[in-house]
Amino acid sequence: MATTTRQAPVPPAPSGRAGFGGTLRSEFTKIGSVRSTYQTLLVLLAVSVGIGAAISGWSASSWSTTPPADRTPLDATQLSLVALLVLGQLVIVVPGALVLTAEYFTGMIRTSMIAMPRRIVIYVAKAVAFGAVALVVSLATAFTAFFLGQSLLASTHQSATLAGPGVLRAVIGSALYLTLCGLFAFAAGAILRNTAATISAMIGVLFVLPVLVNLLPWANDLVRWLPASAARAISATIWKAGPQNSHLFSPWGEFAVFAAYTAVLLVVGGILFRKRDA
Repeated sequence: MATTTRQAPVPPAPSGRAGFGGTLRSEFTKIGSVRSTYQTLLVLLAVSVGIGAAISGWSASSWSTTPPADRTPLDATQLSLVALLVLGQLVIVVPGALVLTAEYFTGMIRTSMIAMPRRIVIYVAKAVAFGAVALVVSLATAFTAFFLGQSLLASTHQSATLAGPGVLRAVIGSALYLTLCGLFAFAAGAILRNTAATISAMIGVLFVLPVLVNLLPWANDLVRWLPASAARAISATIWKAGPQNSHLFSPWGEFAVFAAYTAVLLVVGGILFRKRDA
């Protein structure tokens, strides 16, 4: 009696390479499924709009009692965006850092690398996905804070419109600056691979460093090279006289300085992410 030998099924030969599109979709899914990420972005919206409105409302209520001599030209656009720039940058670095450091902490980065062996694809996909989400949220927050702030400042007759000189640049530029802050933190997270260390480094660069530089005798020559100076320059529509303002580059020039820092840090982070063990 003849026996029949059954062969184990042979899986099809792999074709092509794992693609960037699928990895990018996966990263968008991760961002949407992690509760802390969108909760932090909602905090960004609430804090930037709420405190910005409180500042604008207080300025409007005290405007009538302010002596005419003390009424310096009011930059209504910058006033409505100040909370976004000061507090928003502190909030946005948290999800920026967590994009990578959270996976290192939980060990999920190994799973990601098994699913996509090409590490640079993972790194770029994470940066693009987070940058896109951060930009959309930052733009929505900036425009909301601007329109609400201007409605509250209407009684001062100093409110601005998007058609005013430099106003649209200030609103969009502020959102772009905030996005850069998030990507800067993302790159730092790739280098440091620790959430607490990354957030501490961002606080040092964005908040502590400007204070320390201002204590130096050559502060006016250094202030133009600080990342945080981009926020002051890009959001201003009325250039106020001052020793430090006169040493700053143009609004887009200051933004370009911070963008260059971010680009360099992203490249360094990508190189280290590719070479180091998970």
